[in-house]
Amino acid sequence: MTMTTAEADKILSANFAPWVLALGLSVQAVGDHRAILRLPWSDALAREGGALSGQALMAAADTATVIAVSAARGAYGPMTTVQQSTSFQRAVTGSDVLIEAVVTKLGRRMAFADITLTDEGSGEIAARASTVYALLG
Repeated sequence: MTMTTAEADKILSANFAPWVLALGLSVQAVGDHRAILRLPWSDALAREGGALSGQALMAAADTATVIAVSAARGAYGPMTTVQQSTSFQRAVTGSDVLIEAVVTKLGRRMAFADITLTDEGSGEIAARASTVYALLG
């Protein structure tokens, strides 16, 4: 059974630190091995020069991975980031970002995902990330 966006939003609210929740992420879509989250533009997340901070984008990619892995497993379970690599391609200014996380391999103890972060205003890719997670339960 596919996880609903409401169930995925509950995973966000129940399992993440207050500073992650303060990013304002919301689940836009969820499938068997993927999730799309929205990171709303906020001046509070912009760095000097007006571009969205890389730290916010990396946290959003990491968070989207948890939702995608949960969807792939059918429910949330304890997990932790083992590795994350992010390549930034262009600055995002004044626009929401759509984060699509796709689980590329789901094992019993490890999960791997590729993440694309897209500037919603221009439709251009702002960053790409890859993550590895340890599944703890």
